Amino acid sequence: MTDAKLPGFQERFAEIKGVRMRYFVGGNGPPLVLVHGLGGAASNWTELAPLLARSRRLLVPDLPGHGGSSALAGVSGLEPFADRVAAVAEREDMLPAPVVGHSLGGVVVLRLALRRPDAVQALVLASGAGLSIGNVWGRQLLSIFTAVRPGRVAARYRSLVSRSAVLRRLVFGFVSVADPVALTDAAVEGFLAGQLLHTDVDAAWQALRRDDPREELEAVRCPVLVLWGADDAQLPLDDAFEYTRRLHARLRVIPGCGHLLIGERPEPCRDAIEAFLGDCRLERHHLPV
Repeated sequence: MTDAKLPGFQERFAEIKGVRMRYFVGGNGPPLVLVHGLGGAASNWTELAPLLARSRRLLVPDLPGHGGSSALAGVSGLEPFADRVAAVAEREDMLPAPVVGHSLGGVVVLRLALRRPDAVQALVLASGAGLSIGNVWGRQLLSIFTAVRPGRVAARYRSLVSRSAVLRRLVFGFVSVADPVALTDAAVEGFLAGQLLHTDVDAAWQALRRDDPREELEAVRCPVLVLWGADDAQLPLDDAFEYTRRLHARLRVIPGCGHLLIGERPEPCRDAIEAFLGDCRLERHHLPV
């Protein structure tokens, strides 16, 4: 895989409100939208997306400033990110749909559900940011990583990273992955490739720091699954419990993985998402008329 693409998916572009959005479409069946996290790209889903595409038609965008999407002219919050995800999905006639957000993408899809409740059938928050950015050390570390962007260096030598247990631990072992050596080569590539393309990750980081969804969570009306890595060192498991309580959500904790659960344990993530969406369909089918 090169250029942070998503193998097996069609690459497409669209001009959306002054931003050139790159996104990928693939699979067959009911629609499903996947939104990556801070400093990520559509290629972050390289392990999970093909599994979900066996039964669903997927839309996987690069957020503005990330991967192959151009940056926003100005950012005051995460609403502009949510609006452009919705616009791309409408362009592909893939709304309404369930939406899955990882990390920063979790807050983006929450914003989408709040702004467009008609468009979002269900939410999956996979280690969703928004309630906290971990402890003070974690916030400072993320600020440094966003400014210095060491991922660019790792991305240039990602083939070496994939072959070296030491480099895997150095790149992924501090706050991201429970067992870096267990990552597949495709997952390593998928998490690193987009780093060379990013144009404005800092705007998303600043928007995330300013965005506090806690006062609005009770307004979310669709079913929600909170999906978390048991060993997430970046966002505390307490956030998962708070999201679950405030959203009256279902909680699934995946053992043996950290913050990058979508690449660490794709099969259990797929199983949890498909079971949740299947139950959502049954609930809608049995609603009184």
